[in-house]
Amino acid sequence: MIAAPDIAAQPDRAARRPLIVAAIVIAAMTVLRIVYASAIELRTDEAYYWTFSRENVLSFLDHPPGIAWLIRFGTAMFGDTALGVRFGGIVAMLVTQLLLADIVRRITHDTRAIAFAVLMPEAALYYGLLMSKVSPDVAMIPFAVAMMWSLVRLAQSGDGRWWLAAGLFAGLSLLSKFTAIMFAPAVLAFALVPDWRWRWLRSPYPYLAALIAIAVFSPVLIWNAQHEWASFRFQLVRATANYGISIRTIGDYIGLQFGLVGFVLLPVVLSGLTLTAWRGYRMREPVAILLSTAVLVPFLYFLWKSLTLRVGDTWPMFMWPVGFAAAAINIAMLPRENWPQWMIGSTLFWARTAVITGISFVVAVFLYYTVAPWNFIGKVDPIGGEAGYEQVMARAQAELEKTGATWIATTDYRTYAMLRWLFRDRVPVIEINERGRFQGFRDPGMDRIRGHAGLYVGREPDDRSSLWDSIPAKREPLTRVERRWRGLVMDTYALEKLTGWTPELSPPKDSPLFAWRVLASVFSRAPQAA
Repeated sequence: MIAAPDIAAQPDRAARRPLIVAAIVIAAMTVLRIVYASAIELRTDEAYYWTFSRENVLSFLDHPPGIAWLIRFGTAMFGDTALGVRFGGIVAMLVTQLLLADIVRRITHDTRAIAFAVLMPEAALYYGLLMSKVSPDVAMIPFAVAMMWSLVRLAQSGDGRWWLAAGLFAGLSLLSKFTAIMFAPAVLAFALVPDWRWRWLRSPYPYLAALIAIAVFSPVLIWNAQHEWASFRFQLVRATANYGISIRTIGDYIGLQFGLVGFVLLPVVLSGLTLTAWRGYRMREPVAILLSTAVLVPFLYFLWKSLTLRVGDTWPMFMWPVGFAAAAINIAMLPRENWPQWMIGSTLFWARTAVITGISFVVAVFLYYTVAPWNFIGKVDPIGGEAGYEQVMARAQAELEKTGATWIATTDYRTYAMLRWLFRDRVPVIEINERGRFQGFRDPGMDRIRGHAGLYVGREPDDRSSLWDSIPAKREPLTRVERRWRGLVMDTYALEKLTGWTPELSPPKDSPLFAWRVLASVFSRAPQAA
């Protein structure tokens, strides 16, 4: 007797199909990120963050310690390799996707929406490929999304203890990057706009959450209290810099969002966020208010700042994963709210198009950097522009052996970081200026420096900087070396022998050797330590 087919099981399999497809795509893209992380040499900022991971200090001038801990996590497993440094970013991407999936699942119970929530990051260049390029944003993103996840759990359960989890993740976000504070308006709107506002204003949980966040963030506060609030001065200068209105910087900001999020995906996400904000504030729905405000406020703030300042490539990247969740939820909500069929169909069409074209673009970029031999972008290539330091290192190694020099001096943190990474501390490498960046760093090996000749390696024209007027070293020009990528000269470096001088690791704060360039005027007015 032939058994009858299980008709009930067929819809279940059809419902699970989007999740199966999403899982296969995520697995393939994770392998792609691992290959990229292993094959591409570190960029200058990555090497700089790796130097953080070698130190045992509470915080750093230009970033909190989260990035150092993330790198140390990866290098503990894979050693001081490119994959080891970047492994934390690969894990961060998977954790972020799991949290996004659960947020959307809890709100919609729609497998198609869940699939979109985890595939949208794969279709965005910054997340689909460059989450393997480790940065403070990469360290912050999973904690920031975990904070949102905790607040979604709070909204669904009404259990005030979820405030405490949100406070923990908020503190960890701030411990990774200061821009996490830009989620504060969303959290305030989430607590105060809905009808439940008096319940939480009278409850101890939100205030305990704030105390937990401050306690977790306390290493940064302690370090800054010990160093005249240096990190906050540093960031304040960057945030308040004003160079006059510029169409170019506005174009840079908007262009970067299209490039790093997606030429089709960005409009899809922004339209979903707009509808989510409309839905949330009209109905005073807490989760819709939270998700939409968490993205739209920072997006508009950076748009405003871009009128007079070039917004950094990664500055807005912490917010878009929340936008992916809002866009995916919106896809599920449109039919339930009886929107016109043409709008529902159009939203689905453009969401699918964004995912397919976005993932194709990410794969194409991966192949360009790992397989293709050409340089289509020239010196402005974001990867090629920082490649080729192995050539500088090889020439420096030859000059060390030829001259008998025992240490290397640099005058910019990028060259310092790359040479320290490439030499793996076999040779002491010191940035002789901007010493404010290295407060609390360990002894780089002064016994191999004091009384010995050094080798200066500096990008032209830094070798002719007025900074040298305050340095009593005898300089002997040796050679020049070009840093090339795919046949194009990216930079030229001067190599010189230094004698008769020992660099000062802790110069006075009013010394030109202490302050980062933009901070020089700030520190010159700061009260000096006794």
